[in-house]
Amino acid sequence: MAVDELLDEHEQGERVREWIRQNAIGVIGGIAVALVLVYGYGKWQDHRQAQRFATGEAYDAVVETIAAGDLDAARAQATAAGLDGGAYGTLVALDLAAAEVAAGDAAAAIETLQGIGEVDPVLAPVVARRLAALLVDAGRHDDALAVLGDASDAGSLEVRGDAEFAAGRPDKAREAYAAALAALDEAATGQRHILGIKLIDAGGSPASNGDQAP
Repeated sequence: MAVDELLDEHEQGERVREWIRQNAIGVIGGIAVALVLVYGYGKWQDHRQAQRFATGEAYDAVVETIAAGDLDAARAQATAAGLDGGAYGTLVALDLAAAEVAAGDAAAAIETLQGIGEVDPVLAPVVARRLAALLVDAGRHDDALAVLGDASDAGSLEVRGDAEFAAGRPDKAREAYAAALAALDEAATGQRHILGIKLIDAGGSPASNGDQAP
């Protein structure tokens, strides 16, 4: 090996050692910070997981209490507000409303659903459909339509048709039922049969709207 090559390697080695001496604290500090961040993120993930488990257990306990008939609306709403689990608060209200309907107290179920403070966005269409259906049964047709808004899923369109038909507007009911049939999955034969009957009752014909007659 040539002398100049040895000198070059020696010089490069010296430069590396000098860089390490000048930057050692920064490198070690960076590694330490990275380790702390990784450890902290892992602990945060563990904490979030523990919170999810705790919230799920609390929700299960509330559901059991509702099923046993031992939880009134006010307590259920307070419990729902205390569940920091996103959809859990909305689910509590839905479960309570279902129990109230089963007990023959539709008015209480309406109050329960209307009293939900912050509805989970994913469950909002479900809440709207159930509330609108209860309002139709209570004779509050226009209120039901207002709750449904411009929802275009098959379930909401069916409830819209129910509201229009009950309000004495069969033409609009036919339109809603036909749109519901068009939006409904072909595999949902049972629901399609029910919608076909409703459409016929409103003066329409499923066959004329591209659907097979029930």
